[in-house]
Amino acid sequence: MTTIASPKLENTEETLLREDQGPVAVLTLNRPEARNSLSLELLGAMTSAIDEIGGSDAIRAVVLTGAGPAFSSGHDLKELTAHRNDPDRGRGFFAETMTACTEMMLGIVRSPKPVIAAVNGIATAAGCQLVASCDLAVASVDARFATPGVNIGLFCSTPMVALSRNLSRKAAMEMLLLGDMVEAKQAEKLGLVNRVVEPDRVINEAIEFGRTIASKPKHTLKIGKEAFYRQLDMTLEEAYRYTTTVMVENMLDREAEEGIGAFLEKRPPRWPR
Repeated sequence: MTTIASPKLENTEETLLREDQGPVAVLTLNRPEARNSLSLELLGAMTSAIDEIGGSDAIRAVVLTGAGPAFSSGHDLKELTAHRNDPDRGRGFFAETMTACTEMMLGIVRSPKPVIAAVNGIATAAGCQLVASCDLAVASVDARFATPGVNIGLFCSTPMVALSRNLSRKAAMEMLLLGDMVEAKQAEKLGLVNRVVEPDRVINEAIEFGRTIASKPKHTLKIGKEAFYRQLDMTLEEAYRYTTTVMVENMLDREAEEGIGAFLEKRPPRWPR
């Protein structure tokens, strides 16, 4: 594997950092002093960055990681608690934060660009949800995962949505009901992450994933990602009807015409730009 330098973090006052490495954008959650907890400001910055990258012709994949020893500890409980003295006991701010988090997670799923989590430390509660929402995930051997809300009287209901769509039902319920930490290797077995590597290889492995994806035809990737998530909630018959239509339209696309032609002619494909 080619060694890739880790992104240099600049503008350290920003809650989200971005560095483009060729066709791969590396987004770094930059609140290490708060274990990269998802403040309302950070959620907004992530949503904006993912949306902007989605419309970029130059960027083909996204790597999402965290500054410092944690990936993300989830919602910023201090920020949320500070609003308990509001006239509405915080209801408005809680709703605003949870809605912003939902929109950010949906933005990852709806983005035409594959998003890869590079998990460098703990990923708990909404931080675990963030890993589950990404299309792929690479984790450090010392990364750990949990949905521990049940231990503090706040069941991880929104993280449950992403978790239950990645893990088996019983595995997801075990994480949600027990709230225990799950080691990286166990998370790999459960299907929460794709690969587990040494700490100094996490970001490089994730960027390599991104660069491999970037070598594929871009419109085909967009078609495939959208179809994958849409068919998940369909019945078997509905999913086959839908994906049959997708396949027909994909066959008529210039990328498929070129790719199949190149395969039959035994030559490298020349992808349309």
